[in-house]
Amino acid sequence: MMMSLTIPSTTTTLSTPKLASSSHHPQAKPRPLNYILCSSNSNSSSSSSSSTEHEQSTCSSNKLKGLSAALALSSILLSSASAPLPAWADIAGLTPCKESKQFAKREKQQLKKLESSLKLYAADSAPALAINATIEKTKRRFDNYGKQGLLCGTDGLPHLIVSGDQRHWGEFITPGVLFLYIAGWIGWVGRSYLIAIRDEKKPTQKEIIIDVPLASSLLFRGFIWPVAAYRELINGDLIANDV
Repeated sequence: MMMSLTIPSTTTTLSTPKLASSSHHPQAKPRPLNYILCSSNSNSSSSSSSSTEHEQSTCSSNKLKGLSAALALSSILLSSASAPLPAWADIAGLTPCKESKQFAKREKQQLKKLESSLKLYAADSAPALAINATIEKTKRRFDNYGKQGLLCGTDGLPHLIVSGDQRHWGEFITPGVLFLYIAGWIGWVGRSYLIAIRDEKKPTQKEIIIDVPLASSLLFRGFIWPVAAYRELINGDLIANDV
């Protein structure tokens, strides 16, 4: 019994439609399909079987080449899409201070002014010691600006990013929250002091001359002012009824 399998090795290309008569533009004949005939007949000749095996190996190698090329292209696209962007790519006109030439120039100018002033005094004099301390503070300040990842403009000065970017929370969000907490603490302690002395015989006098023991005790209670304010809001004591 003879089993045969016919596999097309190439695909046909669609012929373009005729725009004119066939007399001027004869239609091109479609390319014939090349077929690979796989037969299990034991009586086939050795030459036909060897040519069939060669064509099959060639077809397989072409498929493997196409698959490897597709995998390589997809890996390149994925790696380029997932590559992390620089931290300053979305901030127009700003560069890291540690890489800014204007920032380094400004540091040199400030140090040069201090060093020129230092030459006017003796090495062990009080003004010279103060200037040396200022020089050290200036170096530490510029060094910290570079280490903290601050961004500088063309003027060489650090710029604060207030867009809410988590990479720059330490520049605005964290100091802003800390400022609100300290301001609220001061206001809450003052409010608590006024409430504590309003039942005195002369409350105005205690506003002029502060009762230090009472104020000191209220200072430590004021550290939990967010909790105390929320508690009074729930109880209805935060706002006066006659307001």
